[in-house]
Amino acid sequence: MSTNKCVRSATVASLREASAKRLSLMADDEHDPEVHLGRARHEFGEHGGINMSIEASATFHVMEPETMRKMFTGELGAAQDHYIYSRHFNPTVLGLGHLLAAMEGTESAYCTSSGISAISSVLLQLVSTGGHIVACNTLYGGTHALLCDFLPRTSGITTTFVDIRDHAAVEAAIVEGKTKVLYFETMSNPTLTVADIPALSKIGKRKGLTVVVDNTFTPMLISPARLGADVVVHSVSKFISGAGDIIAGAICGSNSMINSMMDLHNGTMMLLGPTMNPKAAFELSERVPHLGLRMKEHGVRALEFAKRMKKLGLKVIYPGLEDHPDHLLLKSIRNPQYGFGGMMCLDMETEEMANGLMYQLQNATHFGFMAVSLGYYETLMSCSGNSTSSELTDEEKAESGISPGLIRMSVGYNGTLEQKWAQFENAYAKLQDGHKFHH
Repeated sequence: MSTNKCVRSATVASLREASAKRLSLMADDEHDPEVHLGRARHEFGEHGGINMSIEASATFHVMEPETMRKMFTGELGAAQDHYIYSRHFNPTVLGLGHLLAAMEGTESAYCTSSGISAISSVLLQLVSTGGHIVACNTLYGGTHALLCDFLPRTSGITTTFVDIRDHAAVEAAIVEGKTKVLYFETMSNPTLTVADIPALSKIGKRKGLTVVVDNTFTPMLISPARLGADVVVHSVSKFISGAGDIIAGAICGSNSMINSMMDLHNGTMMLLGPTMNPKAAFELSERVPHLGLRMKEHGVRALEFAKRMKKLGLKVIYPGLEDHPDHLLLKSIRNPQYGFGGMMCLDMETEEMANGLMYQLQNATHFGFMAVSLGYYETLMSCSGNSTSSELTDEEKAESGISPGLIRMSVGYNGTLEQKWAQFENAYAKLQDGHKFHH
């Protein structure tokens, strides 16, 4: 055998060995959402485009009259590539759903017009009039209002709010035969309490409940369905979108769950009409492939800022810090390559101090924006007690650990890390010098 042939053979053997190693690593990394997204393919464009087509039709024609009857009886549907009306199933929205189902590790997913429409549709599908929910006592204010005020008034559905870390309290709150859902956020808004999803899911299954988890703060970072949850909901407007320009939601769960929600007679997604626009679905589908890259950078920045802010003497709440009570829990359930998340809090104790710091950060040094929402490439900050958690009473805020001066920060990645840190230091120095905020 010639030397060149020997070299080629060795090269081929080495490539095969490397390929086998990569496949072995992939097998060991089955919980990595990016591995699953890598297997999920967009639908090809109608004319062979590399991107899916936007199916902007509100309704769909059939070739044979008998086909329409079969669609309305359920004999034919989206699974057979037959569509009736875009309030029911739309090919482009379904395509985005396939990507999110792959990301979350569920059989199916469908997307809605907002995060709160996803949450309300799921809960109303699972809980009938007079039913009961057990939920975390620290939730996004809109969700808290839905559970505390709206559902009892309109449907007689009540909720018991508990400290999700206290598993004995969770079990004690479950009413046999009446409680249908255990609901919590993976990482609570805004206090960043981390839920022990495996343990809570075991409680739910033992008691016959459906475990519903809001994973808005931690896409890619945590995979609730792979940890035992039944249904995962998202406000897609946040990290998944990443651009602060689209309002959207998603429901990830079993095929039977999604199909029940599309039932012509009893399906909440069908009958309440929280329909996602296919043009929004198309735009979002192009952002999911780089969600993992964005989440990694959000996490890198947040961890470094949290460490440096703590050295300045600030009271920092961030699960990536070893002194956070849920640090070890998060380490045990996260997908480690995505860090500890892009959300952090600073407790300035008083609203005046919180407002003063935010004013300097936005208007003096351009560190970020005073705005609600999260997952944007710029840092967004708000005083939770008077904004996204304003639906809670003062007593409920105190019980949840939301102080008057709690600043929730969604850490962005625009600019360099050192540039942004210099802007923060400068703003904090101005605050200490007595430059508070403009009245």
